[in-house]
Amino acid sequence: MATRFNPGGYKPELSGVSTVAKVRTAVAGLGELIDDYEFHYPQELNRDNLDAVREALDGHGIYAVATGTHLNPAFGKGALSSPDDAARAAALAEALAAADLAGELGAAMILWPGVEGYNYPFQTPYAESWARFIDGVAEIASRCAERGVTLLLEHKNSEPAMKIFMRNIGMTLHVIHSLKQRGIVNVKVNMDWQHLIMNGENLAEYAALLAAEGLLGHQHANSGWGTFDDDNMVGATAFMETLELAVELRRADYGAQGERLGFDLYPYTEDAVQAVKRSVLQWRFIDRIAAKLDSDQLRAAQHDKDAVRAYELVYAALGA
Repeated sequence: MATRFNPGGYKPELSGVSTVAKVRTAVAGLGELIDDYEFHYPQELNRDNLDAVREALDGHGIYAVATGTHLNPAFGKGALSSPDDAARAAALAEALAAADLAGELGAAMILWPGVEGYNYPFQTPYAESWARFIDGVAEIASRCAERGVTLLLEHKNSEPAMKIFMRNIGMTLHVIHSLKQRGIVNVKVNMDWQHLIMNGENLAEYAALLAAEGLLGHQHANSGWGTFDDDNMVGATAFMETLELAVELRRADYGAQGERLGFDLYPYTEDAVQAVKRSVLQWRFIDRIAAKLDSDQLRAAQHDKDAVRAYELVYAALGA
């Protein structure tokens, strides 16, 4: 739980604790509230600790393997987009190894390009960097396709790079459509809710848009104040936006093809297990409200663009 003001973190007692130990804590505390888990490769999960992690999972699975380039100081100035050929080759090799592991595990792969970007004007040759980035993603997606793996792209506007290249839904779709032009069609979107909220992107609207295009691949559930990647508990803020998202996920029949709701949280000072537990329970409450709310009456109000009637139904579902 480190910050730039407190690099040692607010939980120094956890420094150096292994992935295996963390998994045991999570499984013991969360039980059946969580089905499967996601891990960054190679920092959290790799071939050296794979068997021990699986044992600690105690029957739970590994749903996704995520790239870990943002955790490696060697890629501070870019990985797939790096102008340094050696750094780019190392990043690409690491991502391809992650794709291979995901294929062996029957897992999805998440690519969040947080280090692909720039911090200053005049720092970056934009066209060249974008080309190197898209070429790298294409190579990773092709390897995923060979392994039967879906590649999930996750956007964010800033941090660690101050201006991340793939920083909004539009740029994410640009990458996906660029890959489609090359015949690569196994790429979808991982919606991290706070990343969208930071951009002023409406959760429900983009979920509906992506679902209509067959691109709604995964969710990272959280909340925040809207200006930073807070990764707070689900429903702590942006409650109405989250409730509307729950309605749209139901309308999209999200989950019917095995899609999951992941929880991407960063509880700086809170107990991590309890923060996840509270998020799951609060999501279940929100989803129950959405089940009551998604009705012909709401559709009629939306057809008429009648916000007053829509909110009458929303508050009725909440018990008003």
